[in-house]
Parts: sequence; C-alpha cells; structure tokens
Amino acid sequence: MAATTLSHDDARRVYDRIGSFQDSQAFYEDKTTDELVAHGAFNTATRIFEFGCGTGRFAETLLRRLPETATYKGIDLSPTMVGLARDRLAPFGSRVEIALSQGGAPVLEPEGSCDRWVSTFVLDLLCDNDIDQVLAEAHRMLVPDGLLCLASLSTGSTWCSRMMASAWSAVHQMRADLVGGCRPLELRSHLAADQWEIQRYAAHAPFCIPSEAIVARRL
Repeated sequence: MAATTLSHDDARRVYDRIGSFQDSQAFYEDKTTDELVAHGAFNTATRIFEFGCGTGRFAETLLRRLPETATYKGIDLSPTMVGLARDRLAPFGSRVEIALSQGGAPVLEPEGSCDRWVSTFVLDLLCDNDIDQVLAEAHRMLVPDGLLCLASLSTGSTWCSRMMASAWSAVHQMRADLVGGCRPLELRSHLAADQWEIQRYAAHAPFCIPSEAIVARRL
C-alpha cells in the first residue's frame, strides 16, 4: 500500500504547531547528521542550500564550521520554523538567507547556484513523486561535482530497527500527523546512477529508530 503523505498545507500546520519542539528529536537525528558534517567536505564549501531548514539547528552547526566567506540559504514551508531559524542564525549576518517556501520542489532557485545541497529529515515527509522532483531540482542547482547531503528515516538494517520502522509506518498510515508526517524509506532508490555517485552511505539506529545518511556527488 502506498504511503499517504501530508499535503503541504497540512505539513505547514503540523510544523507551525511543533515549533522549537522539533529540536527534541536530536537524540536520534544527530548521529546521522554528524555523518554529513564529517563527509560533506564543508570546509571547502562556498554556497550551501538547505531544503527544509526547520529551526536552523543543523545550519548553525554547519555555519560554525564553514569558511567565513561561505554563504547559506535555507527554505522552509512553516512560518514558525522560518522565524526560529532567522533568530537562531542572526549572528551570522548577511552570510545567511532564510526564505518561506510553498513546500514544493525549489524550481525558482537558479541553476548551478550551490556546491552543497542539504536536506535532513525532510524528504521522508514527501511522496515518492515529490522526492524525485526535489532531487531533480537539487541536480539542477548543484554545480558539477557538487555534493548532495541527505539524512532521513530509513527502513532499518537490524531486527530492532526494522521492527521500529514497521511500527512507525503503521502509525504513519493511520495518522501521519502523529509522526510529524515522516515515514521510513530508502532514499538510495531515488538516486539515479547516471546523475549521482554515492560517496558515503551510513545507517544508524539510536534507540532502534532507523535513519540513513547519504553524501552523493553530482555527475
């Protein structure tokens, strides 16, 4: 049975309601996002784009490690999240731009406008068709050899994590809003071999909650 995902309007309402509580998920997200920091070669990045910046917590981590000349743009469909991110990232001044989006693929962003394209625990809110559209835009936005850095819930690689993924999927199928609209999935299946070269893949399951990190080079 195909997953029933939240509409953009429903997702906006959920994340406006969640607000800064989103940061409480660090206990299972950080081990996976740390993989992106370690393997995304951000020390040589110049222009970073984040799809679904949330509260700006991950962006703050990146900006503390980026060259001082590097710029960052993040978008989010939730006005609450945009406000939180702007406040959090204000110390970085003009290097940072946070914009409100309509929730779809970033079709208005310029071609070749970034060398790192980031999304953490956002694509797992989307249906398969929307994921493919977003990744097509990521490919268009990245310069050749730019890096795609993704983190999401996954279907699990151990007995415990697979059981958790199965239970999570069951709740998502009944009431997607109860799990923030997120669902376990396999992002690697969305990365076409003629467009992306996977350079790093890592699976983690703190507290049996399965997630995956992917760093892929744009071909």
